[in-house]
Amino acid sequence: MTNVDQFESVFRSAAKSVFHPADIDISTVLVVTDLATEASDAFANAVRGFLSTLDGRKGQPTWQTLHGGNFASQGELLEQVERFDPSLVCTYRNLHSDGWRWPHSLGEYLDVLTQIHDAPVLVCPHPEELAPDQFAQRGTDSVMAVTDHLAGDDRLVNWAVEIAENDGELLLTHVEDERSFDRIIEVIGKIPAIDTDVARVRIREQLLKEPHDYIRSCRTKLEEVGARVKVKEVVSLGNHLADYKRLLAEHQVDLLVLNTRDDDQMAMHGLAYPLAVELRATPLLML
Repeated sequence: MTNVDQFESVFRSAAKSVFHPADIDISTVLVVTDLATEASDAFANAVRGFLSTLDGRKGQPTWQTLHGGNFASQGELLEQVERFDPSLVCTYRNLHSDGWRWPHSLGEYLDVLTQIHDAPVLVCPHPEELAPDQFAQRGTDSVMAVTDHLAGDDRLVNWAVEIAENDGELLLTHVEDERSFDRIIEVIGKIPAIDTDVARVRIREQLLKEPHDYIRSCRTKLEEVGARVKVKEVVSLGNHLADYKRLLAEHQVDLLVLNTRDDDQMAMHGLAYPLAVELRATPLLML
């Protein structure tokens, strides 16, 4: 390696993504159900109870409810959502469908809504699977932000902070996929010019160092602006789905915050869909 290459490597390794706190504007919340008016209002009240922290902050949002009789197709739903122009949409999977009986999809309405409309979508447990007042009682005392590239994802962290209760736990997590890592090391092992053992150690260290440094900057910046959340860190090498499910149980997480949009494709972001399909009893905030 030339001296120039060495200098460039040192420079790049020293470069760090730093968290930038920002206020989240939640002026209008739209609750969408496929229920009759009375049941729809009951669900909306439960959601409002779950997100009670929003009503206790400056700029208390306006709450609107869209019940099952207001739309009968994906196009009609999108038209209604565009008309309300909400900052946040709250609903559940398998609208106008009995697909909730089979835990294999989010349903066509939610698939389209999460990808087309700009507002984040809070996906609550289906009312036939879990009574609304049961998840509402949880509140948002424990919020977990999840992504496979946490470093630099300020929007994800800022939304998680906004939804978390005062003095609640904010769990910032990054699980590096172990199978992908092993595949990289396997390829490196076939290149005689590279020391495989050194590469395994150094690459692992660097992969985990970046999210660790970013989370540390999150903690520092949030303390500086007086955010009342307790930041906890989980950075590891493992299996995405299995590890996140384990972390949810261990920390009794009330709300999972994750990205769903991918700039390079029309379909939902790779990590989001399996988590959203399998974690049916945990409210998910899909950005």
